[in-house]
This record gives sequence, C-alpha cells and structure tokens, in this order.
Amino acid sequence: MLRRRSRLLDDAAHHPHLGPTRTYTPHPGAGTLPAHRFSIAALACYKQGERSRLIYRPKRHVDHKRGGRRSFTWTDYRDLLIAAHRQLGAPIVLVWDNLNVHKDRRLREFIDTHDWITCYFLPAYAPDLNPVEGIWSLLRRSSQANTAFTDPENLISTIRRGLRQIQYRSNLINGCLTETGLALTTSRRQRQ
Repeated sequence: MLRRRSRLLDDAAHHPHLGPTRTYTPHPGAGTLPAHRFSIAALACYKQGERSRLIYRPKRHVDHKRGGRRSFTWTDYRDLLIAAHRQLGAPIVLVWDNLNVHKDRRLREFIDTHDWITCYFLPAYAPDLNPVEGIWSLLRRSSQANTAFTDPENLISTIRRGLRQIQYRSNLINGCLTETGLALTTSRRQRQ
C-alpha cells in the first residue's frame, strides 16, 4: 500500500554564483558589481500515472563573506521535505545523492522519526543517475544560455522564470528521468 501511494523524489542543489564583475570605465572601481551568493534546492517528483512535478526553493546567503554558511543547511532541507509532503499529500520515497548535508545526523534523525519518508542514496559519483542534474542542464541551455546578467536580481529572476517554465512542462521532467535510464516500477505483480 505504501509503495503504491508513494512519490519518488530526487534532490540536488544548484549554486549559481554571480561573482564580482568588472567593466572597463575611466574611473577605477566604478564598474564593479558586488558578489552575491544564492542556492536552489530542487525535488523532481514522480508518481506512476500522475503528472511529474518540480518543487524548488531558492535561498539567498547574505553573510557568506563573513564566515556564514554558503549552502543549504539540514533545516532548509527538512523544511523543503515538509513542504513537499504537504503539497504532494502522499508518503515520499526520497532518492538523494551523497551530499554531506543529506547525511547529516540531525536530518537522518528527522527522516527516521517520520514514517512518511523512506530514504535511499545514489551511489557515489553518479550524477548520471540523478534526474535533477538534467533539470539544471535544461535550465542552463534555455533561460541562462547566452545571457549577460545585469545584477544578481536579474540572475535570480531569470532562473526562477526558467524553473517555472520547466514546472509547467511535465514532459521535460519525465525526460530527465528517462535520460538516467531509471524507470518507475512497482514491486507488486500486476494483475493481468
């Protein structure tokens, strides 16, 4: 029963970074844009017989230059899982890569205490098995291709727009799963 109602989720984080950009101006320092950092975590959600979904959360890192964290924390991933569970309304089968925060003790404890999450890990160094890597590839080839960003806000809004376009086209999300060579199957025998 759990397997039939479950959704397969895959997660990967994308860290677009707009570094300090310099332009040639007659005044030194006048053409420097500040460096800002933000991250995006995404879940590709698949359920047999239903439309595939993409759930993502961006996060701006305001204090990354003063020693603050420059990526998602375990609480950010916990909150993303809770939001996905609410939005999907079904148990979650989570397939993660081996990112160190995914294996954080506190996040593992959270997953172990909730019966609506079942977690599996992909083999090490296997981005070709991760459908979300295909999402980032689509994003880079479409909305980010041949674009000169004027400022960090322009980059963020372009990425959000690109992810929204992918969200509305479930065939693209399905294609990312197909590209991995993986398929959704049930462990039960089907009646004929």
